[in-house]
Amino acid sequence: MNEQLELRVTKVDRIGIKQVRGVADRTQHASGQLYTPYPILLLMALFEVPGWSVPTAPVSKLAQSTSKKRKRPVAQDADKMQSVEVNLDKLMQKLKNHGKTTGGPDAKVEHATSNKGKEKVSSSPGGSIKGSAVKRTVKGESGLRKKIKQKKSLKPDDGKFEQHPQNVSPTTDEVSGLTSLQKGMKESLDGARFRWINELLYKSDSSEAVRMMKEDPAVFHDYHSGFRHQVQSWPSNPVSHYISQLSSYPQNTIIADLGCGDATLARGLHPKKLKVLSFDLISDGAYIVAADICSHVPLPGSEPSSSLMSEGEAQVVDVVVCALSLMGTNWPVCIREAWRVLKPGGELKIAEVASRFTDVDEFVSLISSIGFKMKAKDDHNSHFTLFEFKKVARTSRTDKEWSKVMSNGGVLKPCEYKRR
Repeated sequence: MNEQLELRVTKVDRIGIKQVRGVADRTQHASGQLYTPYPILLLMALFEVPGWSVPTAPVSKLAQSTSKKRKRPVAQDADKMQSVEVNLDKLMQKLKNHGKTTGGPDAKVEHATSNKGKEKVSSSPGGSIKGSAVKRTVKGESGLRKKIKQKKSLKPDDGKFEQHPQNVSPTTDEVSGLTSLQKGMKESLDGARFRWINELLYKSDSSEAVRMMKEDPAVFHDYHSGFRHQVQSWPSNPVSHYISQLSSYPQNTIIADLGCGDATLARGLHPKKLKVLSFDLISDGAYIVAADICSHVPLPGSEPSSSLMSEGEAQVVDVVVCALSLMGTNWPVCIREAWRVLKPGGELKIAEVASRFTDVDEFVSLISSIGFKMKAKDDHNSHFTLFEFKKVARTSRTDKEWSKVMSNGGVLKPCEYKRR
């Protein structure tokens, strides 16, 4: 049964017809119910184009009915897997033979299969393959074939032949055998360890540092290895400045380097006939004498023995250098030891990180109270401040008086790093 319905356009917006009323057929379904098409079909009927048609069946059903994709039989897959296993066995036999001449069975071998691709296989001592499949990448001619061609290509040069180097990897560090990625990760770990050790040395008493170094001597090496790496980013190095400055001093000048690190100062000045006595927590058996410079420096010299002004006696040192070495919470004791071992009128040279000073004037006042007079200060460097002091006479002091002076070490803040 068909019934004609009168429809007309009732609403129009910028896009087009929103609601439509028009003429459409209401058809009686086979079940006896009336069936009215959806509004979208009404719209398509209104804008029907010759040659275009809309399928009545759902799209998913059409796709299923017209699909030309064939499923592979399971039996064929099993046959192919068996053939792959046979090919892998043959490949492993070739790799065993090839591994005898290219570094043993533990090496990673690139096996060229054709001019269009290559297979990478990692073999183990037992001859088994690591992993369940072989990686195939199409990148033109294989790396192994290229190396063979390079080996065979010899260029004549005045009757001589030049052989190309083999097994050279541009991403591998020749000295350590690490790739560039591994080298970067190692540097990050070394830097983190250096910062950890550095912070401990600044925030603890020197006796704690001595205990730590004795328990694990590698700490000393790791710290100075990280320190050398950090120096490379500095605009200048105070030790290099002192090498240049002290090079003009008279020969046979005796210099005490307190907190010498790896004895860079001594190595730079010995060729110039200057005598450098280097002290640090760990001895290297050559340049460095083991000593806790914030407790006692093993050199002759004495304190005043009375209330009379005196510079002590029996000293042999002309210059004391403290280049970034005032570490530990008891660092003022190092300045007191410098005064004890210096000859009358001797020089004290101090270089410290500029950001450590809470108040430069208070720092100078503390050094002066121990028995020095400042001669010069250089704060032009953005990273470091350099001081030059001269030893002057002073009187003896009681332990209580010294305890009060030594408690002012807070004028230098510890070096701290931001957490990462």
